[in-house]
Amino acid sequence: MTTLEFLSATEQAALIRTGELSPVELLEIYLARIEKLDPELNAFVTVIADEALADAARKEQEVSAGVDLPPFHGVPIPIKELDDVEGVRTTYSSRSYEHHVPVADAATVTSLRAAGFVIVGKSNAPEFGTIPMTESDLNGVCRNPWDVTRTPGGSSGGAGAAVASGMAPVAHGSDGGGSIRIPASCCGLFGLKPSRGRVSQAPGGESWAGFSTQGVLTRTVRDSAAILDVLAGYRTGDPYWAPPPERPFAEEVGAEVGSLRVGFTTKAPGGSPVEPDCIAATQGAAALLAELGHVVEEVEPDWDDPELTPMFISVVQTTSAYYRDVDLDKIEPLNRMLAEGAIATSSLDYIRSLEGLKALARRVVALWDDYDVILTPTLAMVPPKIGWIREQEDPFMQLAFAGAMIPFTPGPNITGQPAASLPLHWTDDGLPVGVQLIGPPAGDALLFRLSAQLEAAKPWADRRPPLS
Repeated sequence: MTTLEFLSATEQAALIRTGELSPVELLEIYLARIEKLDPELNAFVTVIADEALADAARKEQEVSAGVDLPPFHGVPIPIKELDDVEGVRTTYSSRSYEHHVPVADAATVTSLRAAGFVIVGKSNAPEFGTIPMTESDLNGVCRNPWDVTRTPGGSSGGAGAAVASGMAPVAHGSDGGGSIRIPASCCGLFGLKPSRGRVSQAPGGESWAGFSTQGVLTRTVRDSAAILDVLAGYRTGDPYWAPPPERPFAEEVGAEVGSLRVGFTTKAPGGSPVEPDCIAATQGAAALLAELGHVVEEVEPDWDDPELTPMFISVVQTTSAYYRDVDLDKIEPLNRMLAEGAIATSSLDYIRSLEGLKALARRVVALWDDYDVILTPTLAMVPPKIGWIREQEDPFMQLAFAGAMIPFTPGPNITGQPAASLPLHWTDDGLPVGVQLIGPPAGDALLFRLSAQLEAAKPWADRRPPLS
């Protein structure tokens, strides 16, 4: 029988609504687990126990009062350290913002509060979310509960470690180049990057020219779908938005999938080497899809471009420079290099890079004229050892190592398509390895239907890491 801490968020919310589970009791379980496990994992930057307990107590009274309750009433959730929570220190994992306390919630946080979630604290991330491992000078090293010598991924690595180890039922994350899907792969979780415009980036306009978006890491597809239902939607002034779904995303879980046209590849953009376990994971998923009645064939996507990496860096390096009042002397060498590069880049060169990426996106998305879904490895390697990127003294080499780890994930951020990582494979040493499904533009519903079918065929939610 699944214990309370490993129940899905939707199951926990259902128990709370019927009075079978107390929000305070549930929160206390997680606070105790954080106290026990987090000294080794370092998944949390800040835990706001007193504020969370007071909120849980208020929610418990609302259950007793018989008022209408939102869908996740009383369920705890951590917020990624890169996103603002009113009155809670938010550092972006940078010494330049060590004492920063936001005066307002990000829109995603507002939506999660309105859905009834209890915010329990802030989850660890690398400085400005730049690298796909969760390590920083300010907030330290976050470790993977499947093997504490390895990374949980990044940049939502603290979120992944928290959910995988049972310190939280679900966790907020964001994804600008794979930062939800990377920790999902490293930590044995489900993680979907929604379509561009599906989730508002308010109060800002966009992040990384629209490449970045908000989402969650979960153990089940249903939790991810139901939470996207509460996050999705246009807010006044959004620069773009995805078309509303035909029905709630939660209703896609278990819905008829039909026979889809699935193309798969294990060849990374740019020719990066791909480790055998990542290839095996993808080939196994392709075989499973064929068994489920889908038309599956190997493809060679037209997504190679020698200018892809420099164009992508030209756009995303701006993050290291445009944070409010950033002190370049207090940021890490890689982000300092990127910030200096951004400052030296002319507006004309920036626009050329942005337009070049848009042209590449148009070419790549044409593949979905022939296929419903493309299957790839999520990462090109199993979770690397702690320090694998940051032990490189040259920041340019840090950037190169990061790219070698994640050649498959930035593409959907550039095109704006939805993409999900599913934990369908484990190595002989017990490390999770994800596979990535990339859907058509605005095809979030399709990915939920297909992911739920794969989850039912090869369940993963009951797997537990050694440190849990």
